[in-house]
Amino acid sequence: MKSFTYERPSSPAEAAAAVSANPNAKFIAGGTNLLDLMKLQIETPTHLVDVNGLGLDRIEATPEGGLRVGALVRNTDLAADARVRKDYAVLSRALLAGASGQLRNKATTAGNLLQRTRCPYFYDTAQACNKRQPGSGCSALDGVSRQLAVIGASEACIATHPGDMAVAMRVLDATVETVDGRGTERKIPISDFHRLPGERPEVDTTLAPGELITAVTLPKPLGGAHIYRKVRDRASYAYALVSVAAVVQPDGSGRAAFGGVAHKPWRVEAAEGEMARGAKAVTAQVFAGAKPTHDNAYKLKLAERTLGAALTEARA
Repeated sequence: MKSFTYERPSSPAEAAAAVSANPNAKFIAGGTNLLDLMKLQIETPTHLVDVNGLGLDRIEATPEGGLRVGALVRNTDLAADARVRKDYAVLSRALLAGASGQLRNKATTAGNLLQRTRCPYFYDTAQACNKRQPGSGCSALDGVSRQLAVIGASEACIATHPGDMAVAMRVLDATVETVDGRGTERKIPISDFHRLPGERPEVDTTLAPGELITAVTLPKPLGGAHIYRKVRDRASYAYALVSVAAVVQPDGSGRAAFGGVAHKPWRVEAAEGEMARGAKAVTAQVFAGAKPTHDNAYKLKLAERTLGAALTEARA
């Protein structure tokens, strides 16, 4: 790990200003992703801005009937909150499906959203990776792509977003709240938060440099059955090959978002009108533009069957 300097600001705006002023600075909270990448010298910040003392660790009701989740709420605490378990069960289940108990105890709400979209070639510094080193190429295109994206990818990158929480946030239509170095606040719909790779896969989100997440707001509860199903190679501590976050109403209508298939949580709202007809009708629209490789074409059928299992569970 390379040497770095460190500071603990006293306000969110001060933290954002510190990172905005230094292109080699990074925020640090739980550090479950950043510290790993620093040890491998994939991330090499020269300055760390510790945001743990900013009081962004509360879950509060909103006037609209939803919940405002502070950026520093730990994954374990969010999953265990009685309001989340009752009214946003898909989020609680997605969190419990991710990582290990030890990581959930440290990982934060904002950090979970900000973890790098990546693949095994990103970690291997001997391989070309446009995300790690822009313009170097993508070894995954001609390499092993069994775990990688089937839709929304580009010639520059076919990595998949590794998170579970973000998939549930996407199906719930969450909103990300931020502040920048000038103290300006904004709200970003979760649908616009993560980027597709295009020609700039090194940029994972629509955040401006130095912009700090302060909270994630959940709208008022949707009701219905909340299901999160994750298919992976082993029972724990593994990224999804395919995951589905679904909210299904008693009349068969509902919504669904998919993980493990794209550079960001994947949801096509127009396809949700087919929910009552079944998983095949939905996924035919959701993956209409899919371009799988030989290695990962199985994900299309797996996504259909995973959604089918979620719908069966919801209706039971």
